[in-house]
Amino acid sequence: MHWNHHFCSPYCGKVSTSAASTSPAESDWEGHLKGSTAYRRILAGLALAGVATFAQLYSTQAVLPLMANELHITAAEAALTISLATVGLAATVLPWSFVADKIGRVRAMAIGIAAATVLGLLVPLAPTFPLVLALRALEGMALGGIPAIAIAYLNEEVNKVHAALAAGSYVAGTTLGGLAGRLLAGPIGELWGWRAAAFAVSILATASAALFLLLVPKPRRFTPSSAGGFRGAMKTLAGHSSNPRLLALYVQAFLLMGGFVAVYNYLGFRLHAAPFGLPATVVSLIFLAYLSGTVSSRWGAGLSMRFGRRTVMLAGIATMTAGLGLTLWDNIAAVLAGLVVFTGGFFAAHSIGAGWTGTIATSGRAQAASLYNLSYYLGSSIIGWAGGLAFQAFGWTAL
Repeated sequence: MHWNHHFCSPYCGKVSTSAASTSPAESDWEGHLKGSTAYRRILAGLALAGVATFAQLYSTQAVLPLMANELHITAAEAALTISLATVGLAATVLPWSFVADKIGRVRAMAIGIAAATVLGLLVPLAPTFPLVLALRALEGMALGGIPAIAIAYLNEEVNKVHAALAAGSYVAGTTLGGLAGRLLAGPIGELWGWRAAAFAVSILATASAALFLLLVPKPRRFTPSSAGGFRGAMKTLAGHSSNPRLLALYVQAFLLMGGFVAVYNYLGFRLHAAPFGLPATVVSLIFLAYLSGTVSSRWGAGLSMRFGRRTVMLAGIATMTAGLGLTLWDNIAAVLAGLVVFTGGFFAAHSIGAGWTGTIATSGRAQAASLYNLSYYLGSSIIGWAGGLAFQAFGWTAL
């Protein structure tokens, strides 16, 4: 199944070094098999962790125009609620991976997800915009542990024959989580304002987090890493950062995700304004274009086995550009078709880039994937915000 090749990304190869040094009692155990109760509980638990994480991370994206209107702020200022959350996540991806090596995957994920949920419930209660931004940044920092740790946990606990398939289910959960949060926020924001929308998404995330904690089985193959692991990891990071092939992929992650988030952050503002004048509920439906990414990422993985990763990645970028060109027309059908094409191109290119890091890095694959994540979320934060400056000054064409 070709699509498994993609769906282990962006964390391919995240097998902890601790997995190799398991206790004698577990050394002959090869992981949970597909079809077993524990395997199903891991998949369900991690899918719910994905919902809790990504519904919260992008919870304000569908209501940015409402937020800007209600708080009397600009489009770029409203988009800071996304950018600061993703900055927080980017800043803590690597520290969380070290924490998880010490205290265990499940415990680290439980702490992160519980903290993020509490902070998420506080966001709609914040009386001032600066406090909203501070809480969003802290929420992102708390969520930084989930994407970094989930696949490492999978690789340790699931039989390696089924690990890629299990990772695919987790990634599907993250996609659906992000989509669910946005689709929920739009209509509720329209009726009761952005604070009610943020609160509703936080309730969804709270329920998902609680179910994750109930379902996920105790780890059987985890052993804490030695103190020397941190120094070794930092040395590995320095090596990855100076590898030109990996560096090229990290730059791609930064640029691709930055462009992608900028389009989704500000398209809502464009569709709210003339000549479209669409309500928030309808605008929130643009996020259904994400589903084209589910298809294209599988296609991309399959095509890369025939034509090579480089060719497919460049084709994905060309597809993004073509889709973006369609959104220039003041025609709703052209804009929506362009968004679907743009989104499909992005996910095809991103799935290739994320999976490629694990094959280029011959050692320290967890750190290689974490650096990809770091670049990815920094792009989301910086370009996702800066695109708004171009949009405010010169309109959609400039963006």
